[in-house]
Amino acid sequence: MRRAVLNVVGLSARDLQSGVMPRLAARAAKGSVAKVKPAFPAVTCTAQSDYLTGQPPSVHGIVGNGWYDRTLSEVQFWKQSNRVVGAPKVWDELHAKNPRLKVANLFWWYNMGTNADISVTPRPIYKSNGGKIFDIASYPQRTRELLKRDLGDFPFHSFWGPRAGLPSTQWIAASARWIEEHEQPDLNLVYLPHLDYDLQRFGPNDPRSDTARRDVDALVGDLADFLESRGVDVVIVSEYAITAVDRAVPLNKVLRKHDWLELKDEAGVETLDVFNSKAFAVVDHQVAHVVVLDSSIREKVRQVLLATPGVAQVLDAEAQAATGIKHVRAGDFVVVSDNHSWFSYYWWEEGSGDPDYARTIDIHRKPGYDPVELFIDPKIRFPMLTIAWFLLKKTLGFKALMEVVSQDASLVKGSHGRLPEDPLDWPVCIAARDASLPAQIASTDVYAQIVRGF
Repeated sequence: MRRAVLNVVGLSARDLQSGVMPRLAARAAKGSVAKVKPAFPAVTCTAQSDYLTGQPPSVHGIVGNGWYDRTLSEVQFWKQSNRVVGAPKVWDELHAKNPRLKVANLFWWYNMGTNADISVTPRPIYKSNGGKIFDIASYPQRTRELLKRDLGDFPFHSFWGPRAGLPSTQWIAASARWIEEHEQPDLNLVYLPHLDYDLQRFGPNDPRSDTARRDVDALVGDLADFLESRGVDVVIVSEYAITAVDRAVPLNKVLRKHDWLELKDEAGVETLDVFNSKAFAVVDHQVAHVVVLDSSIREKVRQVLLATPGVAQVLDAEAQAATGIKHVRAGDFVVVSDNHSWFSYYWWEEGSGDPDYARTIDIHRKPGYDPVELFIDPKIRFPMLTIAWFLLKKTLGFKALMEVVSQDASLVKGSHGRLPEDPLDWPVCIAARDASLPAQIASTDVYAQIVRGF
């Protein structure tokens, strides 16, 4: 038996009833489908780690897309080493059963330094002069060059940022076909992110999001048909569903009002000092890890957070244990938004001490997830001219920042991370009929569907 797991990011149980994704709906109707109670938090790295280990964050340690490393005193976001996942992965179990089984991992996260037999992941080449060249990394190394030879360069600009869109997902789907044709893996894990972008930009109820749904339905339908024609069993999963939001809650601004943030003046901009702040927030969609370095104010911080509009829950260590997220990487408090809010990382007012990365796409330096990176600042009259000027300066050898990202958090209309009250707003697992899935499974139960039958 061979299997492919297609990770259709953002796909919800509601989408299968929408009428705009007929091919996925038909697959669900003829197969076995379950609503998946989301990982907590319901974000990419945590959900994928739940699926690939069968364990909760308290065991595998992936408490979000990023966290505060208390030893380094640094916020770590979007790291790529698979060794940060502190539990055995699906390929470890499969290799233990049969060392000859071949596992491919295409663009699922934590995909470097992995024991999967084949890996492909986005990875820029970082130059010593501060520049970077957009590229991918692979193992074996030759896979990278062969994919680029046959498929062209990976369209990195459509993977994240204001130009995020269909081309990157099309390229990943094409790479899945290429891997199948050239390698015939026993298990092929494929990440397909396109639906995620417009649902965050416009919200799940905007007609423009239906266009993304139709595009994904066609792409996934074609890929699944191709794989099945070659005798591959197809399982379709999603990590989370996106719900509508209309309020950004700047937790660090709240903490700053109480003089708990320490800010450094660096060349005229205010930088968050995570070595010396008394309390600060590492935000991640609808969940935030609030770190309290001064234990004497812990209860006061909790009370301030609970009183903040848009905050629904403040989980202390005991509550974190009950929800399966208690871990050394978790914040002293894990804060959850209400159902129409999300958390921004800002600690400044626009135009007053903005850090130099605020208006750029910089997923590693920002101490929190920033979905506003999906938008070009509407205040820029001629954005393409601004981008062209930046590229010219880079070509001529000058150091420059591409400052085109908005700082208007109200632009974001969709988010995820908390547990939606309505199970129709949960992710799904679609498998063959003989999988006999119950109506609802836990995020850690997806693991069993991946290894089933091997």
